[in-house]
Amino acid sequence: MLRYEWWFAGIRPLSDKKKKLLRETYGSGKEIYKKLYNIEEKHFQRIKGVTEQDIQAIRQAARNQRVDEQYEAAVDKGIRFVAYFMEDYPKRLLDYPGMPYALYVKGELPAEDRPTAAVVGARKCTPYGEKMAIAFAEILAAAGVQIISGMAKGIDGAAQRAAIQAGGNSFGVLGCGIDVCYPKENRGLYADLSVHGGILSEQPVGEPPLKEHFPARNRIISGLSDVVLVMEAGVKSGSLITADMALEQGKDIYALPGPVTSQLSIGCHELIRQGAGILISPGELLEEMGLWDCFAEAENSRNRGKNKKKLERKENLVYDSIGLFPKSLHTLLSELEFPAAELMRILVSLEIKGLIRELSKNYFVRA
Repeated sequence: MLRYEWWFAGIRPLSDKKKKLLRETYGSGKEIYKKLYNIEEKHFQRIKGVTEQDIQAIRQAARNQRVDEQYEAAVDKGIRFVAYFMEDYPKRLLDYPGMPYALYVKGELPAEDRPTAAVVGARKCTPYGEKMAIAFAEILAAAGVQIISGMAKGIDGAAQRAAIQAGGNSFGVLGCGIDVCYPKENRGLYADLSVHGGILSEQPVGEPPLKEHFPARNRIISGLSDVVLVMEAGVKSGSLITADMALEQGKDIYALPGPVTSQLSIGCHELIRQGAGILISPGELLEEMGLWDCFAEAENSRNRGKNKKKLERKENLVYDSIGLFPKSLHTLLSELEFPAAELMRILVSLEIKGLIRELSKNYFVRA
């Protein structure tokens, strides 16, 4: 029965490696449960690597009288359980050692017959990094690429929202229980992912977002992906951990170049120095992935459906002067030589149209 597999998968601190060893020895979670009471403990200890502490952890888990109740509650929440020996466990993960014994899933898992790309980067990203993450995720998703990320603030969340808005699918890998939305600010994205893709975690239901869970989470992100795109990364960054794991898995890594003065581009430049591909444009990336025809079709569709906003001549001049890096009102006044009142009116108009935003007091960037 699946609830016995659910029970066995959730035993802590029994490692995934030992769980696989025990299950392959006894055949099922139910048999392991039965053996606790039908045979002597020394029988377990004959299995190489299984310790007295491991046996006690299993016994303690067996004393939980609420397993059925917890399992039914998870099913009622739409949570699925997928273990490594089941047909729908991701085939991409089976290729690498050290992958999870089981996953907890809301929504779907990435389709096996469609390409996938991880888009990862800094939580406290720059407007430039966010803009490029959105651009790449949007076009890749429109071309049929599934976007994988960690549902974090910054680059991750921006890329996943863009993929969904482009009509594609995205999948969030959590460093906490599948029923825990972290960060809380991403509740809307959490709900959207369960409909337009899926959410998955190796952590048991209810597990909080502990710091030690996130490096392990990153190996699943890279494992599910055909390519890994690093949009922004500081010197010590979780994105670089993902890139390192992707390298060990033999994945192609691409990094976004940025200003040499930006602390959030240091990690990307180091990856490029080490041989990572350079992200020039979504089209070029899709061509390297062998998806040029999909890109061309997606671009034609985007251009047909695009509702271009008409701007006045002076609005165009102001918009063209504002880039992806913050520019002050004082600088705009000196560059454009508009009266202050007129420039402020145009800036407000562009902000209302959603073309620019005021990043901080009197500093503007493109939206």
